[in-house]
Amino acid sequence: MTVGKARLRRVRTLARRKLGITHLRPGQEQAIEAVLSGRDTLVVMPTGAGKSAIYQLAAQLLPGPTVIVSPLIALQHDQTESIAEHDLGSVAEVNTTVGVAERREALEELEERELEYLFLAPEQFNNQDILAEIRDAHPSLLVVDEAHVVSEWGHDFRPEYLRIGAVADELGHPTLLALTATATSRVREEIVERLHMRDPEVIVRGFDRPNIDLAVEHFHDDRVKRDALLERVEAAEGPGIVYAATHRHVEDLTKALTERDVRAVGYHGGMSAKRRQAAQDAFMKGTADVIVATNAFGMGIDKPDVRFVYHYDIPDSVDSYYQEIGRAGRDGKPAKAVLFYRPADLSLHRFFAGSGKVGETEMETVARTLQENVAPLRVDELRRETGLSQAKITTALTSLEDVGAVATTATGEVEPIAGLQPGEMVDAALSAAERLRSFEQSRIDMMRAYAESSACRREFILNYFGETLAGCAGCDVCAAGKSQPAADRPFPPQSRVNHSVWGEGIVERYEDGTVIVLFDSVGYKTLALDFVTETGALQAVV
Repeated sequence: MTVGKARLRRVRTLARRKLGITHLRPGQEQAIEAVLSGRDTLVVMPTGAGKSAIYQLAAQLLPGPTVIVSPLIALQHDQTESIAEHDLGSVAEVNTTVGVAERREALEELEERELEYLFLAPEQFNNQDILAEIRDAHPSLLVVDEAHVVSEWGHDFRPEYLRIGAVADELGHPTLLALTATATSRVREEIVERLHMRDPEVIVRGFDRPNIDLAVEHFHDDRVKRDALLERVEAAEGPGIVYAATHRHVEDLTKALTERDVRAVGYHGGMSAKRRQAAQDAFMKGTADVIVATNAFGMGIDKPDVRFVYHYDIPDSVDSYYQEIGRAGRDGKPAKAVLFYRPADLSLHRFFAGSGKVGETEMETVARTLQENVAPLRVDELRRETGLSQAKITTALTSLEDVGAVATTATGEVEPIAGLQPGEMVDAALSAAERLRSFEQSRIDMMRAYAESSACRREFILNYFGETLAGCAGCDVCAAGKSQPAADRPFPPQSRVNHSVWGEGIVERYEDGTVIVLFDSVGYKTLALDFVTETGALQAVV
């Protein structure tokens, strides 16, 4: 028996004995094999598809400890409890909820090779002592959970994740495993780049959730839309989630549902942490049937019996929408995802996509401050020296890092790259920031296209994430017999093409005589097929 087959047999035995998994999914086996072979690996699989089992099982067969970077303390708690429950090995957390003595004990166990799994948030790497102790423990596997948050092109950008690539280098680059439930081809590329992954195995599996029925209801009057949502929630089988874009909408809908005797709670970022936790606990424990929330709610939430996810306001991207509706039907039973769509609602996202702009003067202030300081600066120090807001600093630094003008160290300091002048840095960074704004606007256009599509909604989502569809398991368009037949396709989906102005891009999908291309420089563009065919506006990239 070959080494690979013997190792796979051991993995399957561990999965059965430790986790009660009788059959590993194809993506799981491929990922575990890649990690055990020492190869950096990016896994994109839906929530509930068993991504955590990949590192849990791989760690059983690797010699050193496994360090898991996770953005949410609640998520760390859940995973810690799962590892302890299945007797997978010693596990600890290092975060703001852990006392000094407990943290010291965890790091000592790590140093003495008595700890198998260590969970922490990226902010913990600000502490040089913690970073040094992890480095001295020689971890064999560094796991980045919710890896899409490293990407500004994704939908939940967390700037503190930018340092993880430098952390990996500082640790001697142990095998890297990045996990996410949603990432387009462009986001996957950025994850690989920002995490400093080396020739990674990229595994994308199972974007289709056939048990979730997809639908869009169209409205022009806001009052009619509001009444329709309230009636649907009141009549629906719960539990369920209603997503809204603003604090005001959350509070209004929660109050209206409560008045209709629906056991509803609200959740948004303007509430105190105590109130948010109480609302989440009520929903998770079943004392509330419906939670009305902004997108602040959801990451790390695993409630298998959610029967519906309704969107009162349209999300800012298909990425966000897919992530949020994916919280329905995790038990495999039928669930519904309905978008209550009013075209005028798009204006809110267009406003936010255009806000937060950093001008030339502000970008130059950040660049010069970095150049003029002898030592690298932390973000809070930059904020004090420049007088700019946290948001402006973050936007400026992200753009400067995108063009290779600055680098973030493992402990969070920012330093300029030697040899570059502030003027050069600013010009390149402003161009990068403008490309990002164009991309954000184009993602809003894609969400509008989904809402107004006359083609299969399931196929639309799968094409967006680079997958094809064998047959629709349920959407309102196909159920009504309105889905349009596939058009002539001069370029295969997911193939690369070139445009004389916008450069290279990836063919996403065809619909109603058009082709939608995700261009590297400007994001999504929709072109008429007749125009493309007659003028040769697109050329295949060989």
